[in-house]
Amino acid sequence: MRMFSSWALSENTTWSNSDMEPVPPEKRTWSTRNYIAYWVTASTNIAVWQFGSSMLAIGLSWRQAFPAIVLGHSLIGIIVVLNGAVGARLRIPFPVLIRSSFGFWFSYFSVITRAIVAMFWFGIFTYTGSKCVYQMLKAIWPSTASIPNRLPTDAGITTSGMMTYAVYWVIQLPFMLVSPQKIRHLFTAKAVIVPLAWLAILIWAMVKAPPSISLEPKHSKLSGSSLRWAWLHALNSALGGYATLAVNIPDFTRYAKTPRSQLVQLAVMPVAFTFMAFVGIAVTSAGEVLYNETLWDPLDLIEKWDNRAAAFFAAASFFLATLGTNIATNSLSAANDLAALCPKYVNIRRGQVICAVLGGWALCPWEILASAPKFLTFVSGYSIFFAPFAGIMVTDYWLVHRSRVDVSAMYDSHGRYRYWRGINWRAAAALLCTIPPCLPGLIHNINNRIKVGNVYHIYDIAWFYGFFVASFVYWTCSTLWPAPETFVLEE
Repeated sequence: MRMFSSWALSENTTWSNSDMEPVPPEKRTWSTRNYIAYWVTASTNIAVWQFGSSMLAIGLSWRQAFPAIVLGHSLIGIIVVLNGAVGARLRIPFPVLIRSSFGFWFSYFSVITRAIVAMFWFGIFTYTGSKCVYQMLKAIWPSTASIPNRLPTDAGITTSGMMTYAVYWVIQLPFMLVSPQKIRHLFTAKAVIVPLAWLAILIWAMVKAPPSISLEPKHSKLSGSSLRWAWLHALNSALGGYATLAVNIPDFTRYAKTPRSQLVQLAVMPVAFTFMAFVGIAVTSAGEVLYNETLWDPLDLIEKWDNRAAAFFAAASFFLATLGTNIATNSLSAANDLAALCPKYVNIRRGQVICAVLGGWALCPWEILASAPKFLTFVSGYSIFFAPFAGIMVTDYWLVHRSRVDVSAMYDSHGRYRYWRGINWRAAAALLCTIPPCLPGLIHNINNRIKVGNVYHIYDIAWFYGFFVASFVYWTCSTLWPAPETFVLEE
């Protein structure tokens, strides 16, 4: 029966279940080392590899891109630690915690938003993982490249692509069934193996195309205001890349052995992301010299290699990178959100299975990637939602309520965090002041033929605008029109 115990739900399933309740001492297993491994895991994936190179694509030099990467991840690290400290203190997940600032019912807006984004990116990362499987199989059996396509041309995927997608999905699923207390071991393994593999690829690139040839000639193509806005856009991208985890990091810090265990995130985030972004910049630049084309996707680079053993092990490192990141940043987050939405029927393990089915198959990620690339731009604009979410959470806990909250009331739909019919209008006002002004820039970014004037520059600083304006509006409203029933008196 122990095998199936994690599928069972506790008796308290009206607004919670055992996975949503505060973590008991015996399940607080994450140490400082585990949080280092977690962020190394989150930073080693193809998206981060391409992230640094994308800054060169908008006209910045690598020397100009680096300060944006370091500063952006240092700032987002501060927010991660501030919200993470709440999870480590109270031992509750994001969907429960946010009820104290948004109101019991209004909190579901943020939870549903997070769940949808997580499932979309789960599908996209799963498709990326299938491309790794394809390269691994082709390295072993070159005839894999000759498998005839039996699917319609408008399917958005080939027969071999569907085969490797199914293989990756099946391999990934058992890892998703591992509990959050034990999945940290996967993150630790990935944190050792993948950086070493990427370091080997970096050394290969620098030997084949020394930095004096591949990097030094690259100078900024911009000047004046264009350069300043491009740099701010790069900084905003660095901040927005993990804006979701800045919000739902309590899902992971609730398992910390002590509240201090998670503080290391502040240091490890800028170091890990800067190094991984540099690897992407250096290897992509070397690829331009070696193959006379810009290979943003490292799997396209591997496609060029004649050494089948090297291609296999390199693709295997990206396979592991994608697997760890997909669980760390997408499926576990979606599972927590789904468990909060339907606690009577869904716990974390069931939520992961639902995410695997909906995100992996129902959303058909290959069709999204093949026929709607601009939709990815829309989904990537999630920072316009999550920056104000993070600002409201930080402001509410640390400034408004001064870290004195009532955990039991967060599980009571008629408790002190009901506000007005379950809605904290102060949070709603903060969102109204931050999300609509960013929409013209998001629309222009999706379709640049739609002219919106200079207002689109707000989108270039969407994270800064969303976080700080939402924080100010929420603090102002809470100070001028406080909700006295939500304050907990000091004992």
